[in-house]
Amino acid sequence: MNTETIDIIKSSGEKAKFSLNKLRLSLSRTGANNDIVEQIIGIVRDELYQGISTREIYNRAFSLLKKKESYLASKYKLKKAIYELGPTGYPFERFVAAVLNYSGYQVAVGEIIHGACVKHEIDIVAKKNGKTHIIECKFHTEQGINCNVKVPLYIHSRYNDVKSNWENLTEYDSELKEGWLVTNTRFTEDALKYGKCAGLYLLSWDHPKKQGLKDRIDMLGLYPITVSTLLTKREKQFLLSRDVVICRQLINDVFYLDHLGVSDIRKEKILNEIRLLCSS
Repeated sequence: MNTETIDIIKSSGEKAKFSLNKLRLSLSRTGANNDIVEQIIGIVRDELYQGISTREIYNRAFSLLKKKESYLASKYKLKKAIYELGPTGYPFERFVAAVLNYSGYQVAVGEIIHGACVKHEIDIVAKKNGKTHIIECKFHTEQGINCNVKVPLYIHSRYNDVKSNWENLTEYDSELKEGWLVTNTRFTEDALKYGKCAGLYLLSWDHPKKQGLKDRIDMLGLYPITVSTLLTKREKQFLLSRDVVICRQLINDVFYLDHLGVSDIRKEKILNEIRLLCSS
């Protein structure tokens, strides 16, 4: 079959040509060896048809990878796992704060800061090397919805209001460096242009190049608890409600699994999956 002629339907509803290389790259990023990658590609390629959805392709590849190595399947489902941090944006804020904390920042979540005009509840205040960054998180629960220019416009106006009053805030003893906007999806072209022009740091799933959210997660091994293929949806929601948002936290807080009534055998399987994931 000539895969270059296959039209697929993206999560946004748009049509695109199927790319074998994109599928190969996404599988390789998990750390799966070449034999496993090519076996999965061969099966998926034979099952392609005109108008197949990216969701169906993903689900099939995920299922095949899970049969090979569950922890690799956990890495493969990273993007979906970020969406599973919802439905509210709060766990996503905690997750971003955890990633920043492991990157050397001192972080505080949900700070009230007085601007020159009004007070603002800031999602994350992050300090590093004597400089403070105020960070807003925009969480989307559905795939295919990009963050448009209205969001950075709004966030930048809040940042400017805080900046105008920064020198009067005695509780902060560092320079206000910049404002950030973090989203779990992608930015539109206009949003990226505005962010660059206004000096607002934008962080999305794949932006900046090689420093996007997915790159930082892989580099630091800081996977959200929702990537686990062994925990149930109920168990994940319980852990999120206790602010256990990254897998590494569960290694240190095993008692939560006891609280959930997880058997010793299953607990060891869950922890083994997480250890492999974090160490990879």
